[in-house]
Amino acid sequence: MTADAADLNYGSIRALASALHARKISASELLEHTIARIEALDGRINAVIVRDFDRARAAARAADAALGRGEQRPLLGIPVTLKEPFNVAGLPTNWGFPHFRDFQPAEDALVVSRLKAAGAVVIGKTNIPIGLRDFQSYNEIYGTTNNPWDLGRSPGGSSGGSGAALAAGFGPFSIGSDIGGSIRVPSHFCGVFGHKPSLGLVPLRGYSLPPAPPVPGQGDLAVVGPMARTASDLALALDVIAGPDETRDGVGYRLALPAPRHDRLRDFRILVVDTHPLMPTGDAVRSAIGRLAERLERSGARVARSSTALPDLADSARLYMRLL
Repeated sequence: MTADAADLNYGSIRALASALHARKISASELLEHTIARIEALDGRINAVIVRDFDRARAAARAADAALGRGEQRPLLGIPVTLKEPFNVAGLPTNWGFPHFRDFQPAEDALVVSRLKAAGAVVIGKTNIPIGLRDFQSYNEIYGTTNNPWDLGRSPGGSSGGSGAALAAGFGPFSIGSDIGGSIRVPSHFCGVFGHKPSLGLVPLRGYSLPPAPPVPGQGDLAVVGPMARTASDLALALDVIAGPDETRDGVGYRLALPAPRHDRLRDFRILVVDTHPLMPTGDAVRSAIGRLAERLERSGARVARSSTALPDLADSARLYMRLL
């Protein structure tokens, strides 16, 4: 196989999967392209701060063997990065805290196990702010992550390393986490796509502050979810990682998300919220939202700018801050 991964639609998992299954490129070739890009560009960006290239190469070879046998798995041979707090056996997990610098978990987080079972090739972990508590991505262990579009700016946080890695083309998708915008802010700052799932949709086992054991559990705000270079790939990645924890919740329910209610944009009802009682909205943001609302109306969608069904946003914000 002589195809170059750079000739493919690198932003799309589906395009890469199609090329891998058609044997236009091997998983090993795709991985080496990704590693070469990281080694060439990440010195100034500092996004992939824990690298697992040797084991990734072994996983890519195994993926090539599986592809040769005709196996069909949704992420077979696809390179992926993970936000630093996700446990990966044999790699450090420290949440940016210097006193946890040397902690290494004994087993993978459940989300990581699901990615590997789907055939994904884990290439490394991405940078964060200390304790995941900021809208930038700096800690004393790994330093500062910069925005690939402008190295003098931040990629956001706390999944800033994942956002920067995606924007720089270090793989087609990553897994982040979110309480107050930690997936959504870096996605916006870096020009990529992110999804904050509903609470409880994706299990958190193995996503816990060191040295806590990876026991089943659920917080009241935190969620983990996918980040990608295309919006459509978010759905594919979410399908892989979502579902109840088999050791706890899986005995009581199964995941069965409803299908979209409509197939055409003009059939949807849309509520536009561009103000908040506790925080003013910038003119540039309101203008962009207004232009989007106008485009939606021209498409035939029914657009409303107020609703009695909307809860009191001030009360909701105050409750959120108490929970946080």
